[in-house]
Amino acid sequence: MIVGTAGHIDHGKTTLVRALTGVDTDRLPQEKQRGISIELGYAFLPVPGSEAPLGFIDVPGHERLVHTMLAGASGIDFALLLVAADDGPMPQTREHLAILSLLGIAQGAVVITKIDRVDAARLHAVQTQVQALLQGTTLQHAPLLPVSAIDGQGLADLRGLLLDAARRQGAREGEGGAARMAVDRVFTLAGIGTVLTGTVHAGRIDEGDEMQLVPGRAVARVRSVHAQNRAVPHARSGQRAALNVPTLSRQQVQRGQWLVAPTVALQTTRLDVQLSLWHGEARALRSGTQVHVHLGAADVLGSVAVLGEGDVIAPGGSGLAQLVLQQPVGAWWGDRVVLRDAAASSTLAGGAVLDPFAPRRYRRTPQRLAELQALRQADPEQRALALLSIATQGVDLWQFAQAAGVDPQRFAPTLPEGALQARAPGQHAALGPAQALAARAQVLATLGRFHQQHPDDPGPDAARLRRLALPRLAESLWRALLERLLAEAALSRSGAFLHLTEHGVRLSATEQRLAQKIAPWLALAAFEGAWVRDLARDCGESEALVRMTLARLAQRGELHQVVKDLYYDEATILRLAGIVRELSAAQRDEVSAGCFRDATHLGRKRAIQILEYFDRIGMLRRVGDVHRLRPDSAFFVLAAAP
Repeated sequence: MIVGTAGHIDHGKTTLVRALTGVDTDRLPQEKQRGISIELGYAFLPVPGSEAPLGFIDVPGHERLVHTMLAGASGIDFALLLVAADDGPMPQTREHLAILSLLGIAQGAVVITKIDRVDAARLHAVQTQVQALLQGTTLQHAPLLPVSAIDGQGLADLRGLLLDAARRQGAREGEGGAARMAVDRVFTLAGIGTVLTGTVHAGRIDEGDEMQLVPGRAVARVRSVHAQNRAVPHARSGQRAALNVPTLSRQQVQRGQWLVAPTVALQTTRLDVQLSLWHGEARALRSGTQVHVHLGAADVLGSVAVLGEGDVIAPGGSGLAQLVLQQPVGAWWGDRVVLRDAAASSTLAGGAVLDPFAPRRYRRTPQRLAELQALRQADPEQRALALLSIATQGVDLWQFAQAAGVDPQRFAPTLPEGALQARAPGQHAALGPAQALAARAQVLATLGRFHQQHPDDPGPDAARLRRLALPRLAESLWRALLERLLAEAALSRSGAFLHLTEHGVRLSATEQRLAQKIAPWLALAAFEGAWVRDLARDCGESEALVRMTLARLAQRGELHQVVKDLYYDEATILRLAGIVRELSAAQRDEVSAGCFRDATHLGRKRAIQILEYFDRIGMLRRVGDVHRLRPDSAFFVLAAAP
């Protein structure tokens, strides 16, 4: 269990920790000279009957060092709020209490210090003031303990309270997740190398583990582990840890970064959060407010976008908001955030992260707000299923697991019958049963309209159909949906073209004979293509019969009609498409008519006709005088894929 001190400057935090543990947490020369804490201090107290000692984080009390206090407070389990009996509650008493409450820390005690300096009447008055101050906070039911670190009054009771709380401490939230440690201190030791210290927020870190620094991409292996002030083979959630990572330099690491398992490494500049505005605030929190965002040990500037009605959260109220940050941070579901004003002079609000992958667009739509409500559920699997039941575009379960701090490779919720699922290395997405049925209906309706508008076309390819029917659906889910529709025979595929099954064309015996007869002539025409009249003449057949047969073959996806009565066989179109892709790769995804003409040795008119055909079927897109390859089109590349 991690115990954190809090309270106004010179109210006895460091003295009390020294009296309890025998450790002076003021280690810096300037701290000794000035008699105040400037940096975070750490100490440990053995717990009889337990292998794990009690850890203490001693935080500064000066108003200019609240950001340092927050860096330590984010990892504590038990709060000790100190109030000096001679001073009573002071400004930083109130702000530290607000921070503890906004961080959701409900386990703790209030220690009335320096009772050796006051009489009984003064002590009673301070206790009354403190009890009034605690009302409406997470510590309103916390016990009050009068203590003197000088003569020892009350120390035994306080020590007993802490040890009992440590023995009762159950499994910490996040214990089963992937490893994450918030770095609050970094230094080097001669012969050892770089050492990072912090509180392990989730999972377990073992000697030899490969960990990633975020924000950033640096990966390092943990050479050795100290937890709760002793060498151990591993550190687990809820412990103070010091990790020796010699491959990282001191300059690579800063307070506020995280050391995490690579499977859950992420960084973000947008967070959707559930926020509560401190009840002592005089004004409401409005969209556009500039704030300091404290998360883990990080302190970054950002702005608030309130997502509820009126773009405002009233004092004492709560609501959904998006935090837009000026610098990336590591953040995961459930992590606590605290907001201070732009001048860093007062604490405004606090809350919990709901989604570290917050969208830039559609953030206030009813659909998105419903998704955020679903994300409030505590259990990851239940949260995923609740989200799946309402997410019209499906859920990226791989990304969801990362955001939850769970290894995506091991996250496999039991999906309801009828759900659509797409799995591949590094990918896992799902679409709920109702949404899968709606997507199916949308695809079939879109194809029906396409066939009505283009009765002579065999149908669009997979990429074009996706743009027409479900442009926002993830590519992996789109392909899974097509596989299901093809398996059900709800639609069919002819070459690269998709169509309703009833739209398929059957050839008569005469048409089959004619198709075999004209095939060599089509191949011989090569890049120039073959005109209906020329094929009819060369084959000695009726022009009307040849035209009808070629149109049916095009409907089946076996031939390509570039312009009226001009046809190409599949092999030739594949070669022309290959030239287009080669030119596109060499010219920044652009193809000009002149370059294509030179590469194919065609006339300019024919080159333009072919490029416009590729535009029409969805392989290319005309932009000014050039044609751009559509990045989502697999036309003539993955002809066998849906």
